[in-house]
Amino acid sequence: MSMQFGPRREGDAIRFSLWAPDAPQVMLERPGERDQPMHRSDDGWHVLTVPGRASQRYRFRIGNTLVPDPASRRQDSGVHGWSVVTEPAPLQPWPGRPWHETVLYECHAGLMGGFAGVTARLPELARLGITAVELMPIAAFPGSRNWGYDGVLPFAVAEAYGTAEALQELIRRAHELKISVLLDVVYNHFGPDGNYLPLYAGQFYRSDKSTPWGAAIDFRVPEVRRFFEDNARYWLFEIGFDGLRFDAVHAIADTDWLDALAGDLRREAGTRRIHLVLENEDNGAGHLRRGFDAQWNDDVHHAFHVLLTGETNAYYQDFATDPADLLARALGEGFSYQGQASANRKGAPRGEPSADLPPTSFVNFLQNHDQTGNRAFGERLTILADPAALKAAIAQLLLAPQIPMIFMGEEIGSRAPFLFFTDHGPELAKAVREGRRREFAAFAAVAGGREIPDPNAPASFAASDPARDAPDRQTWLALYHHLLALRHDKIMPRLKGAATISAAAIAGKAVLARWRMGDGRVLTIAANLGITQVEAKLPAQAPFYGEPAERLAPATTLAWLSP
Repeated sequence: MSMQFGPRREGDAIRFSLWAPDAPQVMLERPGERDQPMHRSDDGWHVLTVPGRASQRYRFRIGNTLVPDPASRRQDSGVHGWSVVTEPAPLQPWPGRPWHETVLYECHAGLMGGFAGVTARLPELARLGITAVELMPIAAFPGSRNWGYDGVLPFAVAEAYGTAEALQELIRRAHELKISVLLDVVYNHFGPDGNYLPLYAGQFYRSDKSTPWGAAIDFRVPEVRRFFEDNARYWLFEIGFDGLRFDAVHAIADTDWLDALAGDLRREAGTRRIHLVLENEDNGAGHLRRGFDAQWNDDVHHAFHVLLTGETNAYYQDFATDPADLLARALGEGFSYQGQASANRKGAPRGEPSADLPPTSFVNFLQNHDQTGNRAFGERLTILADPAALKAAIAQLLLAPQIPMIFMGEEIGSRAPFLFFTDHGPELAKAVREGRRREFAAFAAVAGGREIPDPNAPASFAASDPARDAPDRQTWLALYHHLLALRHDKIMPRLKGAATISAAAIAGKAVLARWRMGDGRVLTIAANLGITQVEAKLPAQAPFYGEPAERLAPATTLAWLSP
């Protein structure tokens, strides 16, 4: 299927197009050429085909306002600058890895030195046991520093990270090392600086629904659907990513579109393996039966976090009572919340039944960009938790049948914060800074006089480099290497067809779970994150991880594979 949005080569010419139903006329501008009016159709498309080439700069003029192409593949001089015609290199064939082999590594390209920096790290990650790298959003955003969720040009690679060619080289090198590469995409909102769509395409937005970031995107409009469909296809089939992680789909009102998109993408992929993953705070299990591989499991994170830190504020209040029971339910059935009342939602129900889904339908993690970076001071668990208990939780995470995810820096025991960082102009920077400080004004550390870091300060970005503070790097690397080698040897080959037998809290902060693996063997994992010894009925044979024991010692994880 050909792309509808963005420039398209037609022989020796380039077809430029812009869906601008609110604009009576659109002019095409190119350096050194006379401005030319584009032809408007009744459905709001403005189209002009002219002689052109790759690397041609262009933009559109609507009245007295100059705007980039919202489907620009490359920008020159920022999101307010020129759009650039590109021609991605042909993809090198790679069938992809099966989903059950996935060990995810979430990373921020900017903090790793751009695409070239990520590429240089790939051999090290492969040796560690990582099988898939997930890049936080790379769509063009204002300035040179950003988490990526302020993107305004979803097709264009952020200039601060490198070119599309450098990105394709990253993917090519990853494939040589048998590593899949996934991309986090944001289809629920546009950033606050550089989004010109309301000027000429108000139909992109709904007037009856809103999100935390403003008016909801209107996926009932065919052209809006096609814009994001083209975007997903661009990253998968032109640039060469192996999968997409869809950010905050609970903020997308028309969720049927997601299921239709998943089906379309899989049909176009044919025999090539692509992986489609959701973030969905609503715990909507239905999508996982209709074309999506997995969902980020916040429930597992929240239960672990409460057990490790004792924090019960904000969304952790739903896990304040019986966190070990809620962790056990998530390990055994997918979600902890499958329709019961949520205190965080003022008693409204949250979630859908998920016990029928395989363990690999859930991506489990102890940390990620959201859960660390949305803290007032971005502290990692190496700062917040007892080290021995944290290591026991890591073992439980990496040996369980669910898909594990490691957030950049965890593997080296980084103690550096992961802060919220931006690079906005003065007015917006002030609004973001003051809003951030209002958000966390009630925190005890703030009341004690500690100032919230300024997101726009370059120091906030520099402080977030995980390698900056990792004093026990080799010790942590050895732990992750050992656990991932065990996962590769004993867990991964048996994951297809795995199903839960039982999962329950034992006592205090201890959980014991059993799964029947695809080859019929039984995997048992017992984890005690507390400070007291726990009585438990443990398998008689020696564990493949941990020391043989009759009781479950504090801060301990043991794992067995029984006949």
